[in-house]
Amino acid sequence: MSAAAFRRSPVCPWWFCFTFDNPVRRLFHKPEVLLKPFLREGDRAIDIGPGMGYFTVPAAKLVGPDGRVTAIDVQEKMLSALVARAERRGVAGRIQACLGTRESLGKHEPADFILAFWMVHEVPDRRRLLSEIRDLLKPGGRFLLVEPKIHVGRKDFEATIGAAEALGFAVLEKPRIRLSRSALLTFPGRSGASSDRA
Repeated sequence: MSAAAFRRSPVCPWWFCFTFDNPVRRLFHKPEVLLKPFLREGDRAIDIGPGMGYFTVPAAKLVGPDGRVTAIDVQEKMLSALVARAERRGVAGRIQACLGTRESLGKHEPADFILAFWMVHEVPDRRRLLSEIRDLLKPGGRFLLVEPKIHVGRKDFEATIGAAEALGFAVLEKPRIRLSRSALLTFPGRSGASSDRA
């Protein structure tokens, strides 16, 4: 693929993930430390645009043997690499790899926690994506939205947050994540539904 083709493609190609899915990244994004406040044993989690599983595999460890992590990507090679990593780390049984499309994440079990790390800016119809995330989240569940500062300016990020709020999300906090703009959101649910989280 030429450089021009790469610029035209809104989705990061699978081969490019090796540049940021490597041990050096742990110097500023330690998956276990980043995810631990949001996951507990037995949780159902969804990782959207997981790449080769940089966050998926640690999430599978955190949810334990009774938890599950669904990894949704539009590139089959990403998912194949993710599954291979999960097998090497002994957590493949806790991960369901699902091939999505550019139009839909698909139908999945409702989640306690959803992660979208450095990928929402790649999606042309962000409102549709946020709507799907809302529908996949349990009432009171949490959604961690993280975008790279290098690609997403403050104004654009706040516009995404505004679109989420218009869909019924509420911002719980804006955790500090290096090189990133981030927000932890929740969806209270319809008809006053409440969370089953303690």
